Amino acid sequence: MKASRRAMNMNYAIRQVTIPADEMENKGAEVIRMNIGDPNKWDFETPEYFKAALREAVDMVDNGYGDSQGSIELREAIVDREFEKHGARISADDVIVTNGVSEAIMVIMGALLEPGDEILVPGPGYSSYTQYIKYFDAVPVPYEQVEENDWQPDVDMMRSRITERTRAIVVINPNNPTGAVYPEKAVREIGDLAAEFNLPVISDEIYDKITFNTRFFSFSRTPSDVMKIILNGFSKVNLMPGWRVGYGYFMDEKGELEEIFEGVMRQLRARLCPNVPCQWAARAALQGPQDYISTLNAKLSSRADYTYKRLNEIPGISVKKAKGSMFMFPKVEANLWKDDMDFILDLLWNTGVLFVPGSGFCEEFGKNHFRTIILPDIPILEKAYDRVETFMIGKLKSR
Repeated sequence: MKASRRAMNMNYAIRQVTIPADEMENKGAEVIRMNIGDPNKWDFETPEYFKAALREAVDMVDNGYGDSQGSIELREAIVDREFEKHGARISADDVIVTNGVSEAIMVIMGALLEPGDEILVPGPGYSSYTQYIKYFDAVPVPYEQVEENDWQPDVDMMRSRITERTRAIVVINPNNPTGAVYPEKAVREIGDLAAEFNLPVISDEIYDKITFNTRFFSFSRTPSDVMKIILNGFSKVNLMPGWRVGYGYFMDEKGELEEIFEGVMRQLRARLCPNVPCQWAARAALQGPQDYISTLNAKLSSRADYTYKRLNEIPGISVKKAKGSMFMFPKVEANLWKDDMDFILDLLWNTGVLFVPGSGFCEEFGKNHFRTIILPDIPILEKAYDRVETFMIGKLKSR
């Protein structure tokens, strides 16, 4: 039997590259996996009071089905937390709770898109957006984040690529995979553009509390004439990636997204509900002490500094410093491979170090790059980049 075209066209590069890495490990090789932004695979631990809340939840909740939109208690906690963080004025009725932000992306695209529609996406940008846009037979249209300008968005290009089929603008800030954090001026310019063309902005802010010596400006702070769908979740800042709890909220003063919201809700009802005990624990994560975040940021900032220094010392590689998130997006300056996937596989076979090819984040603006993580402690980063340096020196000498 043949699988559907839309299923076979899915290509989530971040996990697709694990297939050859698994083959190497099955043969006894050591692989340093620098491909997935999972803090819990390194020296970051889910705070104990989150775990205690989950253990308590299993006894306290009835373990039956929950509200398709998400528990009212968690949605109210999200309302309070978003106001505390960003001054967002929303109600629990504006909030949806999903099985990770990935499900939110899927149902929003499912509600927005008809075949042939277009959505502007950052290039490079997190690949789930492109994958789900294509899944619904629509077209992702990338706008450049300019590497020479610390990966800031090219708003003029964004404007030039809006057409009558454009349905929304996606913003990922702090950015995955580049580590960029957009200044307030850029966020407001994108908001002004969206309002001018009456387009909603889908703003992915899952790394909003992970920034290094820079200020994050949420899209929720843009004027009320900008239609906004803000996405966030518990995987990164709250160190709960395996719990699969995400959320989104609609800010739509004119009510133009009412049918989109209902289209989202119809899909959420069909999938029944998000994980009930994990929602209980997620509420505790929002309402309890947040001091662990400063420790998280201190570690990541130090590792970002080290990664920036080491990669720029390696011949044939350059990188811009991350200002937030858990990633950097180095450029392969040496023109020795047919494409970035060829580079990734050659590096993997010869060193056991696994990165993600840049074209997996945008075929137009991600090529000749790769994504790395800043999550491992410095001895592991040193080990990985020592191997990369030896590999690059050998390749450059032999050309």
